[in-house]
Amino acid sequence: MAEPGKVWLVGAGPGDADLLTLKAARLIGAADAIVYDHLVGEGVRALFPAAARQHYVGKKAAKHTLKQEEINQLLVDLARAGLKVVRLKGGDPFIFGRGGEELEVLHAAGIAFEVVPGVTAAAGCAAYAGFPLTHREHAQSVTFVTGHLKDHSIDLDWPALARPGQTVVFYMGVGGAPEICRQMIDHGLPAETPAAIVRRGTLPDQQTLLSTLGRLPQCIAESGIKPPALIVVGSVVGLHEKLSWFETP
Repeated sequence: MAEPGKVWLVGAGPGDADLLTLKAARLIGAADAIVYDHLVGEGVRALFPAAARQHYVGKKAAKHTLKQEEINQLLVDLARAGLKVVRLKGGDPFIFGRGGEELEVLHAAGIAFEVVPGVTAAAGCAAYAGFPLTHREHAQSVTFVTGHLKDHSIDLDWPALARPGQTVVFYMGVGGAPEICRQMIDHGLPAETPAAIVRRGTLPDQQTLLSTLGRLPQCIAESGIKPPALIVVGSVVGLHEKLSWFETP
């Protein structure tokens, strides 16, 4: 029987391969098996060793390659086969990446693991779109929120999210944008509050759509923007014209 292997839960960052940490790149290059998600960028995938087993387990809206329970079991099986396994997730694995759920399964199975953080999508997309997530004159806090919950609802703490003086970033919120914007306005934020959507952040074809809470759902519909994308709400969005550096005007 092979000696148990080990799993490294690794953040691949928001897309641009240059944003990988040195440790992440080293582990990818030495992996026996790589289990990777849909949001792992093409440039990162180019670093996969030819000899490594590659398992794509990506999830898109309403289209999952494997169920989460099957992914969990795959990680256990690969490690029990004595392999060095890199579980590669877009962004940071502990921010809306189900990393904690997967590690709980590994712990229960007695599998050794490590965690390698990555640049989360909110930080990467905001930086490349020219939105400082915090700013002394605009936002004294920042909140990351999932745009849909495990039961597919978006029943969130709207009074807290609609407080002034903060930046709110919604992950996976494109489909729920009308409800998100309606709730934010109903709970006190003006309809003219700056809001934006950033699609394929940090990649060469990044799109940033500037709008307001009141108009964002209509702008999304008219532009045809599809996931993956983030919604950013707050007055820091208004700094885009000064601070945008990545996208060609």
